[in-house]
Amino acid sequence: MIRTQIQLTREQEKALKELANREQRSLASVVRDSVDEYLIRHRAIDRQELRERVEELAGAYRSGTRDLAEDHDRHLDDAYDPAHSSNR
Repeated sequence: MIRTQIQLTREQEKALKELANREQRSLASVVRDSVDEYLIRHRAIDRQELRERVEELAGAYRSGTRDLAEDHDRHLDDAYDPAHSSNR
């Protein structure tokens, strides 16, 4: 691990110490977990990139079922309950 120094407000320090004591953890552990959560939240793919990925996939696969878009509920029923399709 790398040692670093940060500056906190008195309120931040107090809240972090209270949380660490309540969870019986070190202050450093609470800070590391907080940093991890922040980084995870801010590394999210931006909406435009996500949209581009979806557009690349649209139409890329074929199911072989001609009425899949119109009758998707029946096809899902059949997929999850094979006995359901034998009743037709």
